[in-house]
Amino acid sequence: MALTDADVQKQIKHMMAFIEQEANEKVEEIDAKAEEEFNIEKGRLVQTQRVKIMEYYEKKEKHIEQHKKIQMSNLMNQARLKVLKARDDMIVDLLMEARRRLAQIAQDPAIYSSLLQGLVLQGFYQLLEPKVTVRCRQQDVEIVQAAVNEVIPFYREAVKSNIVVKIDQERFLPSDICGGVEMYNDNGKIKVTNTLEGRLELLAHQLLWWSQCSVSCTQRHTREKTLHFTTCKNFT
Repeated sequence: MALTDADVQKQIKHMMAFIEQEANEKVEEIDAKAEEEFNIEKGRLVQTQRVKIMEYYEKKEKHIEQHKKIQMSNLMNQARLKVLKARDDMIVDLLMEARRRLAQIAQDPAIYSSLLQGLVLQGFYQLLEPKVTVRCRQQDVEIVQAAVNEVIPFYREAVKSNIVVKIDQERFLPSDICGGVEMYNDNGKIKVTNTLEGRLELLAHQLLWWSQCSVSCTQRHTREKTLHFTTCKNFT
């Protein structure tokens, strides 16, 4: 039985409707797939950027912290140097005051005599020579001779050895020094300076050396800390 035109038109419309439905479903499937892939890619990009931003600010914060540490270290070093400078100034003032008072010591015979005995005996122990020449101010000859006579028995008892001591009557120490003695071995090649100025000068050198060592250690410590911070900063 032959199909009429109406039947043909009906079948064509049916086929077109089926094809259109299939096409719509395919489009929806493609759209859904594209949406899913878009969301995945968007999430990946957002996460990547978030990590980069976090890393940037973490690095920035670390650099700021390192800079603060370096600044704090420098400020602490400056404060230490000010303290050390004040300490040095105080040492200098104390030494100046001590030099002023040294001149007063020789004015008290009892104190000066006791001090000379200690200086002479110490000189004997330092030299450990059988013959010793003692040089002093001309005005101190008698009190130095008395000090020598006083300490010789103690020295002989301590070292179990005799000693001959001569006061130099030809060459004297300058009369304007505060006092004390210089002591020589028999040939004059070994010398012990036990003048009051000499002992004070020795103390001054020790104090200033200690203070300078403190400054050097402080500066070295600060340089090492700064170098450490800078090195860490360069590696981050």
